[in-house]
This record gives sequence, structure tokens and C-alpha cells, in this order.
Amino acid sequence: MWNQDWAAQAACRGQQPDQLFVRGAEQNKAKQVCGACPVRTECLAEALDNQIEWGVWGGMTERERRALLRRRPNASWRAVLEQAREKHTGVVVNA
Repeated sequence: MWNQDWAAQAACRGQQPDQLFVRGAEQNKAKQVCGACPVRTECLAEALDNQIEWGVWGGMTERERRALLRRRPNASWRAVLEQAREKHTGVVVNA
């Protein structure tokens, strides 16, 4: 099920924003915060659909997100990621 209020449940919600907007090797530390986040997919979809250029979102750096956007520039990432989650979990949201 897609979580509309995902930001309130994000693993990073109690951290300083500066910890997620870093460069170089520090990005790997920021991505670790996302590892077990229950709303990682929603966060990533937000960043991709809104083409957010900076920071780690949904466990991906801006470079990683740009690569996805180049492959599917007109995609609705929420729909893509929601379908992938349904396929992975076997739970269909809009049946």
C-alpha cells in the first residue's frame, strides 16, 4: 500500500538535513540511513517524480537518480515503483 504521509515515518526524520545533503564518500553513510526505512520507495518516487537534484533520497544519490531519469524520462515513478513493489510482495493495491 502506498503511504501518502511517508515523510512522518521516514527513518531520517529525526536527523539533521545536512547529513543527507553531502558529497563523496559521505553519501554512503547517508544511504545507510535509508537501508531499513519503511517508506524508502515513497521517498525515492518523490525525488524522481519531482526531479530533486540534491541529496540522498530513497537510498539513491543524485547521480543514481539521474541515471534512472535518463532511462525513463517520462515515467511516473510512483506508478513504476508501486508496480514493482506489488510484483515483489505479491500484494496488489488497486485490484
